[in-house]
Amino acid sequence: MSADDSGATPRDMATEGDAVRDVPAGDPPGAGGDGDENNDENNIAIRLEQLILGADRRYTPFQAARSAGVSMDLASRFWRAMGFADIGQVKALTEADVLALRRLAGLVEAGLLSEAMAIQVARSTGQTTARLADWQIDSFLEGLTEPQDSGLTRTEITYPLVELLLPELEEFLVYVWRRQLAAATGRVVRAQDDAEMVDRRLAVGFADLVGFTRLTRRLEEEELGELVEAFETTCSDLVAAHGGRLIKTLGDEVLFSADDAGVAAEIGLRLIETMTHDETMPELRVGIAFGTVTTRMGDVFGTTVNLASRLTSIAPKDTVLVDEAFAEELGRIGDAPISEADAAAAEKAAEEGTGEPPPSYRFALQPMWQRPVRGLGVVEPWLLTRRG
Repeated sequence: MSADDSGATPRDMATEGDAVRDVPAGDPPGAGGDGDENNDENNIAIRLEQLILGADRRYTPFQAARSAGVSMDLASRFWRAMGFADIGQVKALTEADVLALRRLAGLVEAGLLSEAMAIQVARSTGQTTARLADWQIDSFLEGLTEPQDSGLTRTEITYPLVELLLPELEEFLVYVWRRQLAAATGRVVRAQDDAEMVDRRLAVGFADLVGFTRLTRRLEEEELGELVEAFETTCSDLVAAHGGRLIKTLGDEVLFSADDAGVAAEIGLRLIETMTHDETMPELRVGIAFGTVTTRMGDVFGTTVNLASRLTSIAPKDTVLVDEAFAEELGRIGDAPISEADAAAAEKAAEEGTGEPPPSYRFALQPMWQRPVRGLGVVEPWLLTRRG
């Protein structure tokens, strides 16, 4: 949801709720004799909120729901789905909050979305934009608002900076969202049937930093943060560049997917190769599985995902382990030989002039020892490498 449509942010509504209840309407949150310095900070906070939201606080939640023609129960469900905490009946909402409620309810009334789907839309949008907003404040703005030689404080610099950045960031957000929506829509259109739109056959991979827990005890917080950011950035760039999709990052681990097993294999090996040549990075291990995956709200679930996670946990350092279904899929599409012995025999026959030249394989697969995997039974992992 854009800045103009969001109303109070999750942090605003979560942290200001109790404080504002006892403050007369119109007074800044937290006001009440704490000193001029606190009042100045509160005034800047109010001005920043008005700048970002583009409107003053006018409505209590009940008034906003009534103005939107929505029941208070449904309005509360929408707000909670978006990540906004309950604030009682404080006058903290704007005209944009009313419009957002009216739009969601209108989609339900028109039959374009079910009520459950509208709540899912609110939840996915809220979760995604909350993380984006936190990242921008914690990382982006923090770096740009260091106190300057002018003597101005970070708080005083923030307002004009946000004023300049807000329209540009908003336009950029909409641009990226439209691009991502176009790509996602294209994948749905290319699906074989309706069932494949939800339950699809994908390659799913995890990349995990080895020994990360030990690093957390040895590195300073700033160093650890820089390491995680570098890891996530490298993974994001490599996954995107080679045609995969980054599903989520988990600090020392990333989850990615690809429609094609060959694409996933290339991503897994590139990750290992790139991290190996970076002396600042710990060792990496990657596990990839291929099979049916359930997609919900941009995430992936199912046995295939669980198997990829287990393969990652048992993979040796700086290697890629894949499951049998992934190995078979690589063979089916001609990216790896189904049998190394047969491939070697074909190459020898071609050299002696008694056979056709074998296909040019990109990858090699070596079967490993079968082993029991918790919750999944006996698994036969395969070691994935580049051929030649």
